[in-house]
Amino acid sequence: MSNGTGPGGRATAFIGSFTSAGGRGIIAAAVDEETGALSETAATDAVADPSYLAVGAADGGPVLYAVSETDEGAVAAFDITATSATSATSATSATSATSATSATAGEGPAAFRLIGAPAPVSGAGPTHLAVAGGHLLTANYGSGSVSVLPVGPAGAPAAAVGVLRHEGSGPHPERQRGPHAHQVLPDPTGRWILGVDLGTDSVRVGELDPATGELSPHGETSLRPGTGPRQLAFHPSGRYAYVLGELEPVLTVCRWEAEGGVLEPVGETAVLPEGLAGVSYPSAVVVAHDGRFAWVANRGHDSISVLALDPSGEKAELVTTVPCGGHWPRDLALDPTGTRLYAANERSGDVTWFDVDAASGLPRRAGSIAAPAASCVVFA
Repeated sequence: MSNGTGPGGRATAFIGSFTSAGGRGIIAAAVDEETGALSETAATDAVADPSYLAVGAADGGPVLYAVSETDEGAVAAFDITATSATSATSATSATSATSATSATAGEGPAAFRLIGAPAPVSGAGPTHLAVAGGHLLTANYGSGSVSVLPVGPAGAPAAAVGVLRHEGSGPHPERQRGPHAHQVLPDPTGRWILGVDLGTDSVRVGELDPATGELSPHGETSLRPGTGPRQLAFHPSGRYAYVLGELEPVLTVCRWEAEGGVLEPVGETAVLPEGLAGVSYPSAVVVAHDGRFAWVANRGHDSISVLALDPSGEKAELVTTVPCGGHWPRDLALDPTGTRLYAANERSGDVTWFDVDAASGLPRRAGSIAAPAASCVVFA
């Protein structure tokens, strides 16, 4: 998720989706400054299953990167200057925008100009990517690895120059037979790269050489077996990180020591009330800009959990849950102002937005937009 804004100070939202499940690829939407409402301005299906997106910068302006979550695994880059300019000056309806900008096979519309060709990641099923040290990094769920791809001056990615393969397993008989890297991101200092592995119940810390793209192993933090860590988010102080379990609805609070690159678990907090019927799989965690709250999306329970953080960031307490506005929320994003949350509801095919009460942290549903097989939301 980016905290940037488009031309004129207005934000543009980008929604990723699974084309194999009926999604339209990537949708660009103007963000109404007053209400947070999304209005579609462009869409492209130039790459298959662009399930996760990240925003970067190149010589020509902002660049949108997308994984292609397929067995072959690839990353694509799009020049979004035209998309951002469009969203900053108009709020085109979804119907007219679709007919005007639908992509033909193999190429994007003018607003989604491909930069170069999609680059292979040398890994299967990339689920997450991040920009760091002049490179792209992907977390490859299927192959249990993290790949490093160089980026040219225009923003085009090249084939992976390094692959760090994870090893290990966990107690879950189906989901943890081997490593499954689910997220990769730099720490707040930019020196360290953290890889969250659902299959091995651990977070790996590596050091990236910006000159060569080599990602060197530095350390590994083991979490409670069977929790299946999926995603990590840092406290704004940079001293704590919150690791969300997918196989068990728990948030592990970790102390982060940036000087030595050490992640240390210090406590756990349930993200759902006890005694709930059925199974729930938490999917995403975001932290308030002021560090007072954290929010978690829960698939199955179809809710957003509100957690209060103590002033230090070392303790989290579940306050309540609210409906996510749809079914199977795969991603949760905080807008650049920090006042709204956006839930990408995969199975109901929509993105729902919420106004967040500044005092209580409670989200209040404010609207939604159709987005079949939605998988993530980012801002630029």
